[in-house]
Order: sequence, then structure tokens, then C-alpha cells
Amino acid sequence: MIEQELERLLKAAKADKGLKDRLLLTRSDDDPVEAFCALARREGFAVNAGELFALGLTENDAKLRSVNGGGVGAIDGWDDAYEQFFTALIWTT
Repeated sequence: MIEQELERLLKAAKADKGLKDRLLLTRSDDDPVEAFCALARREGFAVNAGELFALGLTENDAKLRSVNGGGVGAIDGWDDAYEQFFTALIWTT
């Protein structure tokens, strides 16, 4: 569910520079993750911090399981769906 909401939000931000700018501004808030989630919810996207953090951990765990024991540790950044969202957002035109 959260994956689809983040995709929808990213697509909307690509089409609406004002939304993109507001999302980027949340990063300077005292609690940037909560500010991001609150803005997303106000805009009609079901995004909350718990699911956002769980998504990153779930994806990272799945990647580690996929190597049948060959992976000894997580790769930095793979478990951070929040930062991955902003990386994609920043690189959008």
C-alpha cells in the first residue's frame, strides 16, 4: 500500500512544481519525516511514518534474503524509503 502511495505522490509532484517544492521544504522542519507525512496526507496520500520506516526495512530484508545467505550485511541507504523518495523527487524535472 505505502509503495503505491509513494509512487502516486512522486508522480503528482512531478506534475505539480508547487507540490514538489512544498515536499522539499519539509526536509528543513524540526521533524522532517512527520512534516513530510502530514503534507502527503493533506494532499490525499495515505503516508505515515511507521509504514514509511517499515517499507525500508522490509525491502532491505528481502534483498538480503534473496542472496541465500551470501549477504553478510545491509547496504547503507537501502533501508531508507524516505531518503530514496527524496532522491527520486530531486532528480525529477
